[in-house]
Amino acid sequence: MNDNDLRILIVEDDEVTALNLNLSLQKYGYAHIDICDNIDDAKEYLQTSKKNLVIIDISLQGSEDGIELAHYIKQHFDMPFIFLTSYSDDNIIEKAKQTEPYGYIVKPFNPESLHATIQIALFKYKAEINENLANARFAPNDSLARLLYEKREKDAPIVKFGNGRYHYDITLNETFFDGEKIKLTKKENLFLKLLVAHLGKVITFSKAVQHVWPDSGATENNVRTLVWRLRNKLKTDIIKNASGIGYFIEE
Repeated sequence: MNDNDLRILIVEDDEVTALNLNLSLQKYGYAHIDICDNIDDAKEYLQTSKKNLVIIDISLQGSEDGIELAHYIKQHFDMPFIFLTSYSDDNIIEKAKQTEPYGYIVKPFNPESLHATIQIALFKYKAEINENLANARFAPNDSLARLLYEKREKDAPIVKFGNGRYHYDITLNETFFDGEKIKLTKKENLFLKLLVAHLGKVITFSKAVQHVWPDSGATENNVRTLVWRLRNKLKTDIIKNASGIGYFIEE
């Protein structure tokens, strides 16, 4: 990804520091920058706006809200984040490490170190994606993984569907809508994964039973109930009926 296309969110409650970060990023050609000064606004912003990288001050409004936000990003989104810190407190640093950030920027910072930290974070993130893609590609005896791998976006471990608003991450085995993870049960996830791997094709009741309930005597009614629950969790009506046969998602 070109630096001019990179979308960065700064979460910093100190106006001067936020301004310096913005100016420093613009100096190195980062054109798409947004700023939030608290954790609630940041969460709301991430739910509605696609970002590629987040820079988070560990101490927001005198607390450890930055660490809480990092945990939230790890749970709901697939994107790298970098901590901004002036702390040397070992306890706080240890808590921050547990979120597995892609880098640290120490205050006071200079534009060169900021740029270098961002580039290293993006390199690490891309390397993780490539490693996960390789693992998915060569998974033995997993025809579903191969189908998903063939449908993935170029250089990204995702399969888009539902007019591009949904994507299935083949490395995380999770489904996202507008960038936010949808919480599904194991059986719901198995069935949705089956549908996504066969976009445009009908999954029959018998195939669904075989895949989701391989060791039990499930029936068509079990499949219907599962689809009903799944539809209630999805944000739009993307699962279509093939009357009396099964279900499908349009390609």
